[in-house]
Amino acid sequence: MIIIKSGPEIEVMKKAGWILACTFEKVKEALAPGVTTLELDRIAEEFIRGKGGIPSFKWYRNHLGGPDYPASICTSVNSEVVHGIPGLRVLKEGDIVSIDIGVCYEGFHSDAARTFPVGRTEEKALRLIKVTEQSFYEGIRFALKGNRVIDISAAIQDYVEKHGFSVVREYVGHGIGREMHESPQVPNYRSREKGPRLEPGMTLAVEPMVNEGDYRVKLLENKWTVVTADGSLSAHYENTIAITDKGPLILTEVG
Repeated sequence: MIIIKSGPEIEVMKKAGWILACTFEKVKEALAPGVTTLELDRIAEEFIRGKGGIPSFKWYRNHLGGPDYPASICTSVNSEVVHGIPGLRVLKEGDIVSIDIGVCYEGFHSDAARTFPVGRTEEKALRLIKVTEQSFYEGIRFALKGNRVIDISAAIQDYVEKHGFSVVREYVGHGIGREMHESPQVPNYRSREKGPRLEPGMTLAVEPMVNEGDYRVKLLENKWTVVTADGSLSAHYENTIAITDKGPLILTEVG
């Protein structure tokens, strides 16, 4: 069931999104060669809680039989696609790191991801990051009342593939609100299902996951971290949006 949000509820989600967007700014300030992913997690959790939020991911239930998620953010490095667990890994010059953050504020969630270069990074990696980010914006051009989810999905896939990259199939975007994951699913590719029609009050986490090489992925033994099957680089970009009469409203921005 798709849950339509009221105007006041969307305003609360916007506050959750503001906390999240500001958290990215704090993490980005600390991002440098020599920093551990665990340190980035500490910075993010302290900031979120200091603003009255709760990290949505911490102790999130693992539906694959593994342990619950032990950290406040996801830090996926290089060939890691999503759900990289922060730890003692030291970031190196030339790495790229996808950081995914969820914030719960007054009972409503926000969800967003960004991929950052660490120090001086090869041009091919920077291009992957740029295309992934832009594919999100290409997709939400179609996040309009009366369109279907597949219109967003198709625009993302077309843009990514036009630039020689591939979109992950096994993990998709989602509805969001009082629960981190709600209906509907929001694929980043053309699926058999067209998905529901978009209507004002729907809130979605649109999140292209883009691989430098093949779209196939595999799950590591920790039952969380997903990596590219061919070892190629991967990037991730996500925002929480609301469908309105005037078009899509991005809820996970500072401004």
